[in-house]
Amino acid sequence: MFECVINISEGQRPQVVAAIASAAGPLLLDAQADPHHHRAVLTLGGPLDALEQAARRVAAAGVARLELAAHAGVHPRIGVVDVVPFVDLRRPREVTAAAIAARDRFAGWAGTELGLPCFCYGADRRSLPDIRRGAWSTLSPDAGPQRPHPSAGACAVGARAVLVAYNLWLADNDLALAKTIAAELRSPTVRALGLQTGARAQVSCNLLDPWTAGPAEIYDAVAARAVVARAELVGLLPAGVLAAIPALRWRALDLDSARMIESRLEEAGFDPRDAERIVERSDR
Repeated sequence: MFECVINISEGQRPQVVAAIASAAGPLLLDAQADPHHHRAVLTLGGPLDALEQAARRVAAAGVARLELAAHAGVHPRIGVVDVVPFVDLRRPREVTAAAIAARDRFAGWAGTELGLPCFCYGADRRSLPDIRRGAWSTLSPDAGPQRPHPSAGACAVGARAVLVAYNLWLADNDLALAKTIAAELRSPTVRALGLQTGARAQVSCNLLDPWTAGPAEIYDAVAARAVVARAELVGLLPAGVLAAIPALRWRALDLDSARMIESRLEEAGFDPRDAERIVERSDR
């Protein structure tokens, strides 16, 4: 079982997000859009061969439908198909050779077939923040043209372990405070930004080791510094991460058993426990 969490630079037109997401077919596990970030997170999951094909269809649909020049949102981005990371769910806390190979195949395909410059990241390469800082200045694409696509920009293609994307809105609209909190939270296992999202300041996090520093720990860390208006899980999370949090806290933390990766895989017709016994809906 593998996962691919594609981030596209569109969060304000639901019908466009739905059209791009539909290209994944039965491997689409979740789709979530945010108008202030102007971004959608599309979670795909399934057997690797089928997953790679679904990711390619989604990327092609994104490049065909979106224009980077028309985009304005608070989230950093380098392209319309901004981030395409591959995750090996058999070893969710590791970056495996299989995930790296899938990353490199996708980057080669996107560079050739879509004319999309691809910057690769992962355990064997630079990090995603490195790409955001250095693309087109200190860093050149690893695949595809050496200049931005005229309408689609570029793509960051990764191989990574499972992470949890988690946002917290502050009760006070204090962007400076949100940025200060984000800076204090940053560590080898937590990436955080302070962002202005409409009428609220937000601390937006990627939890790189959610088994150690998960939603509950991050919520409590932010709440110790400011009043939290609400929390938001973006996408899905592993069952083991949810199981470690008392169920009485799930609602306040925006967590639910229906939003586990494993639950969505089973709903899609896959057995997350045994990749050799998968029944794939697309073959029915």
